[in-house]
Amino acid sequence: MKSLKGVQKRNNIILYIVLLALAFVWVIPIIWIILTSFRAEGGAFVNYFFPKTYTLNNYVQLFTNTDYPFGRWFLNTLFVATVSGIISTLLVLSMAYSLSRLKFKMKGPFLKVALVLNMFPGFMAMFAIYYILKAADLTQSLFALILVYVSGAGLGFYIQKGFFDTIPYSLDESAMLDGATKWQIFTKITLPLSKPIIVFTALGAFIGPWMDFIFAYVIMGDDVKNYTVAIGLWNMMTKETANSLFMSFAAGSVVIAIPITILFIFLQRFYVSGVTSGSVKG
Repeated sequence: MKSLKGVQKRNNIILYIVLLALAFVWVIPIIWIILTSFRAEGGAFVNYFFPKTYTLNNYVQLFTNTDYPFGRWFLNTLFVATVSGIISTLLVLSMAYSLSRLKFKMKGPFLKVALVLNMFPGFMAMFAIYYILKAADLTQSLFALILVYVSGAGLGFYIQKGFFDTIPYSLDESAMLDGATKWQIFTKITLPLSKPIIVFTALGAFIGPWMDFIFAYVIMGDDVKNYTVAIGLWNMMTKETANSLFMSFAAGSVVIAIPITILFIFLQRFYVSGVTSGSVKG
C-alpha cells in the first residue's frame, strides 16, 4: 500500500514538472513581447532577452503616429468584434438549440450538408464573397466585415449542439407537463445550464475579428482608415519601418490582448458557475 502511494506521489510530481515546463514554454513568448514593447533600443532583432533600457515612448508613438493610426484601427476592431460577437453568439446558440431539441423533416439532411460545408476552409469563398459585396456596394466598410463574420458564424453550431444534447430531455418534458412553453424552457432551464458553452461561443466570436487578416484585407483593400488591427500592424512592418517601429508593433500586440483578457476574466466566473450548477443539477 505504501509503495503504491509512493508511485502515485512520484507520478504526480512528474506531472507537475511537465505542466510547469509547458507553462514556461507557453509564457516565454508573451513575456518577450511585453518586454519588447518597453524596449528603448531600436532594432527588430537583438541578441538579448531583457531590454537594456525601458521606455513608454513605444506606446506613445503607437497612438500618435499619423501614418499608422492604430487608435482608429483599435476602435474599428473593437466595434466589429462587439457587434458581430453579440449577433453571432445569439445566432449560433439559437441554431444549436433548435437542431438539438426541435424535430423537423429536413433536420438530418441539413446536419449532413452543414458538416460537409464545415470541412472547407472559409477563405476558399473569399473572392466570391468579395464580388457579392462589391455588387452590393458594401466593400471597404465595417458593416461588410460584420456581415461576413455573422454570416459565417451560423455553421459553427456543432459544438454547441453537442453540449445541448448532453442536457437531459427529461427536464424539458417535466417543464412542458407544468405548462412551460419552448421559450420558457430555453430561457429558464437550458440557458442557465449552458453558461460554459455560451462563454465559449462569445469568446470565439469576439476574438475572431482581432485575429482575422485574410477577409479583412480583401474587403478593406487600401482604405486605411477602416483597417482592423491585424491589417494595420502588418502594414507597419515594411522594409523601411521594421527596425524603427518594431517596438511599437510589440506594444500594439500587447494592447490588442487587453480587451480579450478583460472579457475572459469577466466571463470566466460564469463558466465556472455553469460547470458547477450543471454538474449538480444534472
